[in-house]
Amino acid sequence: QWVSVSSSATNIMCVLMCVLFSAVSLPRPHGKSFAHRSELKQAKRIVVKLGSAVVTRGDECGLALGRLASIVEQVAMLQNQGREMMIVTSGAVAFGKQRLRHEILLSQSVRQALHSGQNQLKEMSIPVLEARACAAAGQSGLMALYEAMFTQYSTCTAQILVTNLDFHDEQKRRNLNSTLHELLRMNIVPIINTNDAVVPPPVPNSDLQGVNVISIKDNDSLAARLAVEMKADLLIALSDVEGLYDSPPGTDDAKLIDIFYPGDQQSITYGTKSRVGIGGMEAKVKAALWALQGGTSVVIANGTHPKVTGHVITDIVEGKKVGTFFSEVKPAGPTVEQQTEMARHAGRSLASLHPEQRGEIICCLAELLTEKKDEILSANKKDLEIATASGRFSHALINRLALSTSKLNSLAIGLRQLSVSSRDSVGRVLRRTRVANNLELEQITVPIGVLLVIFESRPDCLPQVSALAIASGNALLLKGGKEAANTNKILHQLTQEALSIHGVADAIQLVSTREEVEDLCRLDKMIDLIIPRGSSQLVREIQRAAKGIPVLGHSEGVCHVYIDSDASIDKAIDIVRDSKCDYPAACNAMETLLIHRDLLTDSRQYFCGPRFASYLTFSPSEVKSLRTEYGDLECCIEVVDSMQDAVDHIHKYGSSHTDVIVTENEETAEQFLQQVDSACVFWNSSSRFADGYRFGLGAEVGISTARIHARGPVGLEGLLTTKWVLRGEGHTVADFSEQGSMTYLHENIPVPQGNFS
Repeated sequence: QWVSVSSSATNIMCVLMCVLFSAVSLPRPHGKSFAHRSELKQAKRIVVKLGSAVVTRGDECGLALGRLASIVEQVAMLQNQGREMMIVTSGAVAFGKQRLRHEILLSQSVRQALHSGQNQLKEMSIPVLEARACAAAGQSGLMALYEAMFTQYSTCTAQILVTNLDFHDEQKRRNLNSTLHELLRMNIVPIINTNDAVVPPPVPNSDLQGVNVISIKDNDSLAARLAVEMKADLLIALSDVEGLYDSPPGTDDAKLIDIFYPGDQQSITYGTKSRVGIGGMEAKVKAALWALQGGTSVVIANGTHPKVTGHVITDIVEGKKVGTFFSEVKPAGPTVEQQTEMARHAGRSLASLHPEQRGEIICCLAELLTEKKDEILSANKKDLEIATASGRFSHALINRLALSTSKLNSLAIGLRQLSVSSRDSVGRVLRRTRVANNLELEQITVPIGVLLVIFESRPDCLPQVSALAIASGNALLLKGGKEAANTNKILHQLTQEALSIHGVADAIQLVSTREEVEDLCRLDKMIDLIIPRGSSQLVREIQRAAKGIPVLGHSEGVCHVYIDSDASIDKAIDIVRDSKCDYPAACNAMETLLIHRDLLTDSRQYFCGPRFASYLTFSPSEVKSLRTEYGDLECCIEVVDSMQDAVDHIHKYGSSHTDVIVTENEETAEQFLQQVDSACVFWNSSSRFADGYRFGLGAEVGISTARIHARGPVGLEGLLTTKWVLRGEGHTVADFSEQGSMTYLHENIPVPQGNFS
């Protein structure tokens, strides 16, 4: 049929078809939006929508200049990074209202002064100001403010005012599209606003009309329409709420929705709209879903919170968990929030099990580690091959990643040991006091709650930590490194298999989603303790990010061995060799060797401290820092004048992890043991003994250098806290007042054996 048409007619028809398809303004095909937050870093073209509540002051007259300035700074920074930024803004009405109120007050005061002939002014009333007039009076000032702010960052802006008709008229729509593209090409930030001075009143129930058309009723719909028209990668809609909640914010049990999927809107109950603006959350969700369908990712977030306003836009672009992210790709498994809730619920059942039942679970896990060793080692081999091929991991990290039959056997032995020691853990009575007659008080051990353990490279810590959580009755959330994904997966499956014998498989969850560490650290209402297991950099990042959750761990393992003048050289050689060479990647490996000056003869080491360098006749490279954790077959050697000098050096450069003295002088040794303020201090023994299994704890969740709660290798006891139980017979505090009939006794009662029931 088309072949029979002449060439010129064909050309005309092709042009007509192009015009028709263009006029329909079809959104981009499905699947073009980002599926995960982490992909937002790739966003090139970004639309930032500023709601009225964001740019308007609390009195609704004038702009919130501080918030606006921080938003401008973030947009300018992203623009200068090479991204294409567009702003859809409100604020003209508020700015105009402020200006008109001032003009009216000034005019009234002048007229009143002329009329009365007096300088004393009577109380003046401000007439109701019509919104269109306010918009007309405020638009130029709003734009001038934006221009002045962006100029500070050497960024140029341009103003564009639109109405709904500009999108319905095909020629105007094309002109608008062409103008915006040209501005972006010239690295200019377009500032777009609805022309509120002439915009017609909104038509009821006309927010959305079908799939391909969205009516421009407010700046939410304008931003969505604009984002799709311009094929933007991301639309950031800033409002005065944290994001989308499953019920109106402020109501009981209202929860912020992290990721929102099409079809979920039926489960949402919307509240009232904000104090300013004509939209509301329902309008935002409709506009966001329309933009998502058109291929643009959307995040709705709070642009008014004083603690986050200054980085909310950049945080979103960096993929951080801020606000509500709209995604068309729904994961097969639960979200990390749902996993945490599942763990907490099952963890309470775990804590209520009889101690022997928790011991059975741990023994079952120990058996599975040996029975399924071939499957575990096969998965570990895959991880090792991938990690080695990537070339991104050091030799020390590869060593930490590797499992072996002997490692699995040691794990199983430690778990069986732990199952025995855990029989008297949860519910153990620590003290018992008779406060008064028939009024008794007990302090008992209880689980902490929900633990989050983040670990790198070392999959063997997964069964260790899991067993400790089981023994202590804690729920557990595990986040392992990608480099050990296959090994962690099978170890977690075995852990859940063991837990299932008493119906508490959900108590331990493995986070396999793309959650960043910083995002996990923000779950302060769901997680009670974070335990990092990995590099010092990881620990420091977690300590910075976890502002509302306690962190248990150590940032570095700068361990010292001091060879005293009265040391046995044979012992010293064995201890130093074992401390450094047994497992150089471990956090309890020696990193600095301190030698008493009297023992100096020669050296065959690679690094030396500044004082020790002066004693050498050859020139090894001088150490860059005396606080270095090498994690490999390297160490620093420094000379000290005395035991006290060694102690001072350790306090200055150490990390309070593990420090050793080698000496035959008992008095010197005892002084060292008392003075060194580290979690572990040893005499004539290797630093490698700093380990939960070697201490008889069965396993350890990590080593803590903190000075509160647990310290050193943290085993079962470190994962328990306490609560107080008081039993009375109608006692009141008034009974013990000066006029009361009772007095306090505070008598200690022998602690009963067995668990609290």
